[in-house]
Amino acid sequence: GMATSIPPHNLGEVVDAVKAYMADSKLSDEALLDYVHGPDFPTGGIVINKDDLKEIYRTGQGKIKLRGKVVFEKGKGSEKDRLVITEIPYTMIGANIGKFLNDIYTLVETKKTNDIVDISNQSSKDGIRIVLELRKNADVENLKNMLYKKTKLEDTFGVNMLAVADGRPETLGLRSIIEYFLDFQYEITTRKYLSLIHISE
Repeated sequence: GMATSIPPHNLGEVVDAVKAYMADSKLSDEALLDYVHGPDFPTGGIVINKDDLKEIYRTGQGKIKLRGKVVFEKGKGSEKDRLVITEIPYTMIGANIGKFLNDIYTLVETKKTNDIVDISNQSSKDGIRIVLELRKNADVENLKNMLYKKTKLEDTFGVNMLAVADGRPETLGLRSIIEYFLDFQYEITTRKYLSLIHISE
């Protein structure tokens, strides 16, 4: 069997890249990245190996390293300070959020950290919000680094842009994908209008 793993992208950026390629078919994969700035995951996340994107989009293969977005919120009055996770790696979606919370509980229970006093998942249809309440004078930067190292808050998305091209599976770069897409659109549009001509005759 064969598997494909193509990250989701912003539709507007993809359309802009297609239009640019139509205007100049000699554009390179690197030039097309002026329009497609990288993957656009619905869960957000920060790409930490952006320098690798050129090679990934050229070859159609590689690994994208993702980090969740962590924001520090200062407590007001008697409230405790908080670390709030507002974006997560795409690989964490679904049941893996529960595993992530369990991993944090384990860090607390095994006393790998004493900086967390409460954990709550306040995520809703409006977005992701995982709240870690902190003890007074918590070492915030050290805790962030521990979360990235010991949990799936930092993870890897494997890219394998395998597609059927001219009837056979092929791993394609960004430029090749756009080229095959436009060739397909040209073919089906030509067939459509030729059939209409035959009907009118």
